Amino acid sequence: MTVAIIDYGSGNLRSCAKAFERAARETDNPGDIIVTSNPEQVRMASHIVLPGVGAFADCRAGLDDVAGMVEVLEEQVIRGGKPFLGICVGMQLMASVGREFADTMGLDWIDGEVVAITPDDASLKIPHMGWNELQLDPAGRDHPVLAGIADDDHAYFVHSYHMHVRNPAQRLATVRYGGDLTAMIGRDNMVGTQFHPEKSQKTGLTLIGNFLGWKP
Repeated sequence: MTVAIIDYGSGNLRSCAKAFERAARETDNPGDIIVTSNPEQVRMASHIVLPGVGAFADCRAGLDDVAGMVEVLEEQVIRGGKPFLGICVGMQLMASVGREFADTMGLDWIDGEVVAITPDDASLKIPHMGWNELQLDPAGRDHPVLAGIADDDHAYFVHSYHMHVRNPAQRLATVRYGGDLTAMIGRDNMVGTQFHPEKSQKTGLTLIGNFLGWKP
């Protein structure tokens, strides 16, 4: 097993890599965890991870600036069926479009749009930051990457925008913050988390371990 964590100038790469290394040890999934901006290394990996921190448009531009990376992602994830995990803005980039400041096309792997959080309680601060409780959607209850994770398990969030998913079967979990926000999405060989599994302690390590052993 080789996990490629994509370096395109956005993401908590060191903490992400360390969390994957720990989960690999604790779940007996031996292999290499590499942080790379080399599309050929991504092509050779068994599992692919796209982190992301910052604005949607900046992250999309950073990904596009890595020559050949988007093409390799399409080749290996969409046509090749390799397990893929998007984290935070990396998850948002899976959407059709992001509407942060201006409309920016996403990878269009999940039919949906990324929009500003508008809580129904004016006292709630944006960004939504800190620990919150997951609520599993019907599509998430039997998903292999969520095995051992239940309603009210805590995960760590930092975001001002969230994804509206058009197909309910592609939303795996939500979180409540002045309304329901998408916490996790997925279809086929792809999953994405709005929360940061590398910062989510037991919940995050469980999810990463499940991802490492996932054979969609």
